[in-house]
Amino acid sequence: MPTPSSASAAGPDPQASAPPPPAAQQAPEPPALERRAVERLLDANLDRAREGLRVIEDWCRFGLDRADLVARTKDMRQRLGRCHRQAYKLARHTATDVGAGLGHPAQAERTAAAAVVAANCGRVQEALRVLEEFGRDPDPGLAAEAAAIRYALYDLEVELLRAVAGPGWRQALLQRCRLYLVTSPGPGLEATVGRALEGGVRLVQYRAKEGGTGSDGQPLTDQQRLLEARALRQLCARHGALFLVNDRIDLALAVDADGVHLGQGDLPPAIARQLLGPERLIGRSTHAVAQLRQAVADGCDYVGVGPVNATPTKPGREPVGLDYVRQAAAESPIPFFAIGGIEAANLPAVQAAGASRVAVVRAITGAADPRAAAAELVALLGCGAVPNPATSAEASR
Repeated sequence: MPTPSSASAAGPDPQASAPPPPAAQQAPEPPALERRAVERLLDANLDRAREGLRVIEDWCRFGLDRADLVARTKDMRQRLGRCHRQAYKLARHTATDVGAGLGHPAQAERTAAAAVVAANCGRVQEALRVLEEFGRDPDPGLAAEAAAIRYALYDLEVELLRAVAGPGWRQALLQRCRLYLVTSPGPGLEATVGRALEGGVRLVQYRAKEGGTGSDGQPLTDQQRLLEARALRQLCARHGALFLVNDRIDLALAVDADGVHLGQGDLPPAIARQLLGPERLIGRSTHAVAQLRQAVADGCDYVGVGPVNATPTKPGREPVGLDYVRQAAAESPIPFFAIGGIEAANLPAVQAAGASRVAVVRAITGAADPRAAAAELVALLGCGAVPNPATSAEASR
């Protein structure tokens, strides 16, 4: 019978049953590694958002002397501060962060206050979106707060850029606009306008006449008009576009529109100016050179000239043709937009008559691809998309 080995006689091998070395004990499982990475990511983006908000806040305080904007920015920053958990800060490890210290040459080009403010607004918005996406599972409260602040910042950004630009910024942007989109309520209106803005439109009018119907075929109520106008105004603000309301000065003021467009039968421009103040835009429809001259005398910022062609949006109105366009080109000291059945096919003739700006409805809203239709018209008008300070700073963030 074989003799048991000394190891067997001594019992189990002590090395076989010994606990793993400390390093093996401390190695986190994959879920723990992912959790730690998310905590570091949340910490970095909370820092990024809070720092960007502080840059904006300080410019509102020292550069703009705007206590109202300081208060709103400070509130956002402090709300994020309350969400910044100790666990996120403890997960921080700058020495192993491959992105620490990385910069971009374009950052050195930001010398003007408007560029700094725009870049930091974008920086904060991007960080908030990251917090929203990665915070949903581990920290729903943070994700919800990030989303709420991000949308509030869209509106604040517009006010900031306007304040930095100073008086007359609307008039300056109007001078650069060549394509004017006039809308009417209907299915998918917000999506259509959004695509048109992506295609380069930087001037939008909301036209919802009395007796009109909504997307459900029912008579349009003022509550529906308010909701639609507010949504379009916010959409235009995010694209750096001007937003005007047709006829309704009360609705324009309610949604903080950039101005109104008045027909010949609407309130006189002088009354509109009293209600809107000196900075907002006032446009006027004109159908003859005498009306154009009166609009100029009334202090309007621009006029519509038309209808050049017969159009279902103005049933019963005789077209003025290209003769009035030629008169407007010869006489108008303010921007004028030729309007009425204009599309890519007949645009060259309108341009040949002297129009450098056009307003369209169906050429974009009735197109299968509103973005492509807008981009084609922008290209034909030779203006390119009007730059938005917020997006022109994109590459430097």
